Amino acid sequence: MDYPLLGRLYDLATGDEDARVCKEIPDASCRHQPRNFFAYLIANIFTKVADELCSARLIFPWLIGSLGAPAVFAGFLVPVREAGVLLPQLVIAAYIRRIAVRKWVWIAGGLLSASAMAAVTLAVPSVRGTTAGWLIIALLSVYSLARGICSVSAKDVVGKTISKTRRGTLMGWSASISGLLTLFIGIAIGLRNPDNTDGDFFVLLLASSAIAYVLSALCFAWIREVPGATEGGGNALASALSSLGIVITDSHFRHFVIARTLLLSIALAPPFYVLLAQRSGVDLSGLGVLIIASGLASMVSAPLWGRMSDRSSRRVMAVTALLSGLMGVTVFSLELAGLYQFSGKWQITGLFFLIAVFHGGARLGRKTYLVDMANQDNRATYVAVSNTLIGLFMLAGGAIGIVADRFSVTTVIGLLGVISLLAALYCWRIREVSGT
Repeated sequence: MDYPLLGRLYDLATGDEDARVCKEIPDASCRHQPRNFFAYLIANIFTKVADELCSARLIFPWLIGSLGAPAVFAGFLVPVREAGVLLPQLVIAAYIRRIAVRKWVWIAGGLLSASAMAAVTLAVPSVRGTTAGWLIIALLSVYSLARGICSVSAKDVVGKTISKTRRGTLMGWSASISGLLTLFIGIAIGLRNPDNTDGDFFVLLLASSAIAYVLSALCFAWIREVPGATEGGGNALASALSSLGIVITDSHFRHFVIARTLLLSIALAPPFYVLLAQRSGVDLSGLGVLIIASGLASMVSAPLWGRMSDRSSRRVMAVTALLSGLMGVTVFSLELAGLYQFSGKWQITGLFFLIAVFHGGARLGRKTYLVDMANQDNRATYVAVSNTLIGLFMLAGGAIGIVADRFSVTTVIGLLGVISLLAALYCWRIREVSGT
């Protein structure tokens, strides 16, 4: 046995004594599987924690507000973060195929992520207003590209180094441990010294995320990856663009793309609930509570949405859109009529918890729907085309932040709520593909 101690820990982590069985990975990688399992696990934990420390849905909206940047920039945070991951993947995948050992691509992406967050860290003390907004969007674009590089290369590396029957266990341990660490981070933020300024706090937070990305890259370097094939590195972008016609010829897929586009109203909403918290005078201890709420929302709701999606992913998309829409319209209507103003820390936390639950459900539902709708022959095309279109629509949707600048944050929440209600109606009418 090459790794006696790691081998025993590996047996414990994966649940049986035959855990080093190798399926669908090169024979040369089999004896390194315990080492690779824990190297990837620790790297992934650091990455997930770093992702939470610089979340575009929670941390950056708060930072934008504290630096006095116009609300329009908050509207572009999630679109830039998500579209920057989706769109470049089509080109990146083709280039990665030409590299025999792809862990170095992931490491490059991790170090680029760290560099982007380090640059934001250095900028926070000295920029304000519109300048801060533009700088953050620019650096977030670089960061998003880096995450896209990691996303594409990670799939290849895991596929070559971790047995097929152990990948789910690996991801499960990673999600559980990083989720627990996120809760501790939220508690620590909630108990922070109130004498510290917002600037000092965000410098610490973003510097920690940069360090975590560096540590994840170092752990990833410990993976033993055998060289892989470099054939088949065609132009993925050209292939995807040539496949766009499927939106016209395949009515079922077209309806799914329209439904997924309308569901972006849920993905775009969280930053505006964060701005609502800031507008209501919630301090940074409240940010810690929001982080805890976000973590709990995922832990509590994901298993439920998963089981429901197995029965009907269409209904999960419709129900989450309906609930998100009703909440958004209610918040806007109550404040517009002067009947109620959402201002307390716990009220805002409750709203953020619910939107996190609804977003998680919509995300899981539409992923399940696509998998169930597609077959082996068209799945890759469906994913490539839908990601390309949604990335473009996401960027266009970022302009909704202009409404917050012209009117109010609650107006944006209400508008997104109306779109979510339309999404619910549309999702309810598309064809059922799950549980059949």
